[in-house]
Amino acid sequence: MIINLLKESNALLEGHFLLSSGKHSDRYVQCAKLLQYPEKAAKALAFVVEKVKDLDIDIVVGPAMGGVIVAYELGRQLGKPAIFTEREEGEMKIKRGFHIEKGQKVLVAEDVVTTGKSAYEAIRVIEEYGGVVVGIACIADRSNGDIRYPLYAGTKLEIKTYDVEDCPLCKEGLPIVKPGSRKF
Repeated sequence: MIINLLKESNALLEGHFLLSSGKHSDRYVQCAKLLQYPEKAAKALAFVVEKVKDLDIDIVVGPAMGGVIVAYELGRQLGKPAIFTEREEGEMKIKRGFHIEKGQKVLVAEDVVTTGKSAYEAIRVIEEYGGVVVGIACIADRSNGDIRYPLYAGTKLEIKTYDVEDCPLCKEGLPIVKPGSRKF
């Protein structure tokens, strides 16, 4: 079902992509294309809610940019507050008067998890506040299973990634696109 929603909204892209991890890929999931449609976002995240609804969660936190709408929609469906972290001078922070209480149980929300880099940046801040991370929830899991927290994904995608030096797309001379929000 989520795959269909991604396809309907043209969120599954094919080409040569530079991922925020620095790796290359022949496909990219641009969840913003799905999340622009509130009814599709609600449907996609209902699958995730089914997986996390019995967890003890006090608050949902999404790293900006990809996790903001996901956190909001998960929070809405779960009846929990939802906030976000954002980068300031390259470092993830909690701003805008948001706060996490010591001992609060936190669900981290992402659109897509590949290496978990953005989620881990958010987790560092959450733990500095004394929050307890119960897991990471996402629309699409394209990791290789090496995420250090329980991962609750709406769908699992098998998408190849390549180190720059081993990228067959580079060797073919295909132009590269960097579609994500992170600067590096």
